[in-house]
Amino acid sequence: MKCLVLQVVWLAICAVSATWTIANPPNLVYIMVDDMGPADAGFMGSKAIATPNLDRLASESLVFTESYSGCTVCAPCRSVLLTGKHTGHTSVRLNTGGVPLMDEDVTFAEVLKRVGYRTGGFGKWGVGDIGTSGVPERQGFDLFYGYYHQVHAHRHYPDFLIRNSVKETLEATPNTSHGYAPRLIFEEMKRFVRDAAQSGEPFMCYAPWTPPHGNYDFPKDDPAWARYEDKDWIGNERQHAAMVTLVDGYVGELVTLLDELDIRDNTILFFHSDNGASLLPQQCPNLQSSGRFRGTKRTPYEGGIRAPMLVNWPGRIQPRTNSQFVVSAQDVLPTLADLADASEHVPDDVTGLSYAAVLLGGAPTKMHEYHYWEWEAWNWGESELIPGGLMQSLRKGDWKLVRPRDDQPWELYNLSEDVGETVNLAAKYPAKLRELVALASDARVPMRPQREPQHPMGQRFN
Repeated sequence: MKCLVLQVVWLAICAVSATWTIANPPNLVYIMVDDMGPADAGFMGSKAIATPNLDRLASESLVFTESYSGCTVCAPCRSVLLTGKHTGHTSVRLNTGGVPLMDEDVTFAEVLKRVGYRTGGFGKWGVGDIGTSGVPERQGFDLFYGYYHQVHAHRHYPDFLIRNSVKETLEATPNTSHGYAPRLIFEEMKRFVRDAAQSGEPFMCYAPWTPPHGNYDFPKDDPAWARYEDKDWIGNERQHAAMVTLVDGYVGELVTLLDELDIRDNTILFFHSDNGASLLPQQCPNLQSSGRFRGTKRTPYEGGIRAPMLVNWPGRIQPRTNSQFVVSAQDVLPTLADLADASEHVPDDVTGLSYAAVLLGGAPTKMHEYHYWEWEAWNWGESELIPGGLMQSLRKGDWKLVRPRDDQPWELYNLSEDVGETVNLAAKYPAKLRELVALASDARVPMRPQREPQHPMGQRFN
């Protein structure tokens, strides 16, 4: 009887979806911040960092409590997000900063353009430097403004930003709001939203914002800094917290703009993070950015790949809703395509599955057997792979398989009983271990050559 009810609900959702997508396609805004830990926002449990706008938005949204990034580091995660393929299949798997997407890769921007969407991106690209096949304007974006090579994005007061492969020189005063790149990028994003709204075209706005990642340079004249300036905290805790609060302010401004333009009811807003927190627990004892999870960015444990996730769509998504449905960045492309009535343009080889039905209170027609992540560590000084540096993890149901290095043994955890991954059950459940190891082996294909473009002498980016 339960299955019959779910089927009826799903058919009803499909019928409604078919009506609104053809008549009035929704605008799509996907915000993905950089290195925001799974417990850095109030709605995810933070007591130390002020995120009033995100907390209010979360109360009006669906919050995925079992949401994952595409990888534990920046570039592969962006490749997963854009192409809908997990790290065992996606094009960019190293985190060197400029390995480009291939011409044959199909991004969600390309899919959405095929059904009439205006497409814009604002922030850190990270999967193709100037002059390569991976630049955003060759991957479906009408406009991209920000950083192309992710090493460039470490600088919040850069000498230039890039607009569709054209460098635009900046004049900046460090530690002030003058020339602060995150703000400049956000203003360009708002201009894109205004122009698209006035044109009447449906739009997709991809916002891979940099804060709280990068050098912890921060405008001391920004109100976000005043909240933490006098805190007796250590290291970069104040800067990290201020950057999260800064992002929160941008989210509030964006929601206000959508209201002013009278398009909020027809705009689906996603908020996510690209991976776990960059600060180790001992570096942020007052923040505890990883919360109850083990590990941080650059690790295959939950703290390295869990990511805050909310989805807001007034009048469509039930507010104050939490979902334990497991989603990851590979699912974004098919989900956006589903919401835009563009599923026929999704490549057959994507590994992601749409969770659009979950947003509307239903259940998807297909479910993942498992979720998979990998990353090979890179020696920046020698520009080569670190021997034994392949890390992998796989989740099937409540079971989590982890290998921090490929020259170490596999570990096994049951997340329903041990979300902190403290008790390795590999010896206790050898049959389950073998099952998941076999899935991990099947999940990956050999990594294609990962080559950085030619850089000017003494630089890591063009």
